[in-house]
Amino acid sequence: MSLTLALLLAGQIAGTPTPQDQTAGPATSTPQQADDAADGEDSGRTGPAAQSGSGEVVVTARRRAESAQRVPIAISVIGGTALAETGTYNVNRLTQIQPTLQFYSTNPRNSAANVRGLGAPFGLTNDGIEQGVGIYVDQVYYSRIASATFDFTDTDRIEVLRGPQGTLYGKNTTAGAINIISRAPSFTPEARVELTGGNYAFFRGKASVSGPLVDDKVAIRLSASVTTRRGTIYNVRQDEWQNSQDNQSFRSQILWKATPSLDLTLSGDYNHQNPNCCVQYYARVGATQRPVTRQYAALAAAQGYRVPSTDPFDRLADVDTDLRAKQELGGLSLLANWDLGGATVTSVSAWRFWNWNPSNDRDFIGLPITTVSANPSQQRQVSQEVRIASDGDRTLDYVAGLFYFRQTIDTQGLQVQGPAASAFLLNPTSTGGRNPATLNNLTSRNTIGFTNTSAAVFGKLTWHATDRLSVSPGLRVNYDRKSGHYLSTVTNGTGTALTADQLGVLAPQSYDPRFSNWNLSGDLTVAYDVTPDVHYYATYARSYKSGGINLSGLPLNATNTGVDLSTQTVDPEKVNHFELGLKTQALGRRLTANLAAFWTEIDDYQATVNNGQLTVIRGYLANAGKVRTRGVELDTALRPTDRLNLYANAAYTDAKYVRFPNAPCPPELSGGNPALNGATPAAAGTPGLSPLVCDISGRVLPGVSKWALSYGAEYDVPVQLGDTAGQVYFGYDGSYRSRFSSNPSPSAYTYIGGYALSNFRLGVKTDTRWNIFAWVRNAFDRDYFELLATQSGSTGLIVGQPGDPRTYGVTVSKAF
Repeated sequence: MSLTLALLLAGQIAGTPTPQDQTAGPATSTPQQADDAADGEDSGRTGPAAQSGSGEVVVTARRRAESAQRVPIAISVIGGTALAETGTYNVNRLTQIQPTLQFYSTNPRNSAANVRGLGAPFGLTNDGIEQGVGIYVDQVYYSRIASATFDFTDTDRIEVLRGPQGTLYGKNTTAGAINIISRAPSFTPEARVELTGGNYAFFRGKASVSGPLVDDKVAIRLSASVTTRRGTIYNVRQDEWQNSQDNQSFRSQILWKATPSLDLTLSGDYNHQNPNCCVQYYARVGATQRPVTRQYAALAAAQGYRVPSTDPFDRLADVDTDLRAKQELGGLSLLANWDLGGATVTSVSAWRFWNWNPSNDRDFIGLPITTVSANPSQQRQVSQEVRIASDGDRTLDYVAGLFYFRQTIDTQGLQVQGPAASAFLLNPTSTGGRNPATLNNLTSRNTIGFTNTSAAVFGKLTWHATDRLSVSPGLRVNYDRKSGHYLSTVTNGTGTALTADQLGVLAPQSYDPRFSNWNLSGDLTVAYDVTPDVHYYATYARSYKSGGINLSGLPLNATNTGVDLSTQTVDPEKVNHFELGLKTQALGRRLTANLAAFWTEIDDYQATVNNGQLTVIRGYLANAGKVRTRGVELDTALRPTDRLNLYANAAYTDAKYVRFPNAPCPPELSGGNPALNGATPAAAGTPGLSPLVCDISGRVLPGVSKWALSYGAEYDVPVQLGDTAGQVYFGYDGSYRSRFSSNPSPSAYTYIGGYALSNFRLGVKTDTRWNIFAWVRNAFDRDYFELLATQSGSTGLIVGQPGDPRTYGVTVSKAF
């Protein structure tokens, strides 16, 4: 029997009456919120809380309903209508209106969400570790970041919390949390429909319906979403468009008010995605330390090969392996809330699954080098969380909880080399390099198993020492146990014993890593209300990100006779976090300005490391010495008149490796013979000896822009459309990111230049709840990369994933 069902029985017996609805502080809302309020939403658009005369921004970041302005956490709230009008239908789009959120994805499995530059190692995903940014949907922890690539379906609001949250949330999150809250079932019949069409054959349809099933006892909500779009990259070899979109989602919720004090919500969802995705292709070429005859230009010329275009923004590719990014994700959850009068007990029971069926071209060009690279996976997870939270109206408030999580992953990896592999991966002048049969059909089959168990006790007290001063200590005790199995079986095309050349490309491996650890973490927040509209807070947190195991293969030992078993586990990250915050409102709460300054240091930072085998696609994980991120964030919003809303958010982030003396070298310092016994390496980009490791202490962390901005405005004019009143409105949303590194070790070849994007919309809303608007995104057709990466083998080829070109369309929505 789950604890949720136990709560049901207890509530039936107790029959405690429901108290009055809580108030969450002064009436506040974000700019441009009038439309959200008209739809019955109580969340805002893109900025912090500011008066609009339409209600308040109520959040549940601290597991109770309260005003966003009074929560001593750096938090941003985006309402459902704002998500629709800004075209923010997944986490990737969310980064354009949330400057401190970064999201990178080469395909759904290889995705990462970071906050303030922290969260997940930059590079290919390794299942053996956890993410530092937690994604929660209706209080259920989603362990797979792939879920972030799906569309938001029937969303009430999204809360983005920055900084460690382990004393408030079930799963430990050391960098932040993305809290997605769906619209709840309603006892008042309602329905919503939204249809969008645009260029590139873009279509998105969303619909939901809600109402009572049994008087005021049982209500249901059904929601569905479909998104399709033609790809933006044309493959001249396969004669098809790639990097398309193809998402379908369905969600159901049944709310049962079992007693006046107990309600339960049973939720189920199913999501399917099968785009022709994801291609990375020629961006540029840089010189390495490999012999010139073994660098990209010479190797391609020897094969008589030319890419279809050396301008990546011609958006032409010729990869010769079929692409596939098929995934299924879904599950069931049971949420129970039992009102005890002065506190509420909450139980969240959940089961989820994720099935991943990919196909990639990991040589990135139209030659048969690596003809198959795929790691199909099947994941199952169960979680149980139980919390008790006071009602927030007493001298001592509290949240306390228990959390249990178990995850299993089974992966069947496959890598196959093709007839061009010998020339690209071996010395072309050697016997093996001259013979295409040496590596042709060399195949690695990987069987990978993983079990992850986590349990925690956590809690946070808030002592209201005076009407203005509060002190909030929090504590978390966490246990993690991970075990895995990695078996790589390698065969060649002839069924004979593997040669030295073949073993240098794909070597058999077998190991069984294990990791377990207890840790204690905590935080302390002191908050002071200068006035009802001016709030200060200071926070210190000591937290841990769980250690893990390597499940993508290990480097060879010093004698090249087997794997280096000392690298099979990764130590926990140890986080020290300091933050100062100021939340203010003025001009009758029409102006909001929130400021946060932070300093975070991490010892034993989990980083992606090369394994020294030049031809191996995947690296492994290891602990860097220390990293530090610090910065300042400013969120402002202004509503100077009832017709005009303005917002501007800015983030300055200085993120760097403090100590990482044995890091992997960037491509310009790779590819040559190792500089052993104190030999002097060649200069960067010059053929010769390469350093064994590189000291990148003091260099920037990947994926983090020093400056990131988002800004926008909306202006509306009242109109009369026959017998119907409405508003014509014009909106603008812009964003800017300064340049950032796209390689774990900064490289001159993989910096992505800064860029600004502009989005516009023009529409009309009516009092009958119609909303029709035309939109254009990336209006000035700015060319930019989301990611850059290197071809394996130190050939010098740099491949990229471009951002979307200009897109435009029309959206029509109606609420009933």
